[in-house]
Amino acid sequence: MFRIWLLFDPRRVLVALSIFLFVLALLIHFILLSTDRFNWLEGPHHGMVAQQLAPLPSGTK
Repeated sequence: MFRIWLLFDPRRVLVALSIFLFVLALLIHFILLSTDRFNWLEGPHHGMVAQQLAPLPSGTK
């Protein structure tokens, strides 16, 4: 196992691994935020609020 670290610099490997994991975490969070079910900022029914705030149709004559 130690011969692998003789081929690669451990600092560069750990920096590259941490950057990769951070980018992967951001990607997963943005994918989840783009879905309606897992959007924890706007809630699962953010489209329903716009329908509820729509003006009522005019009454009968």
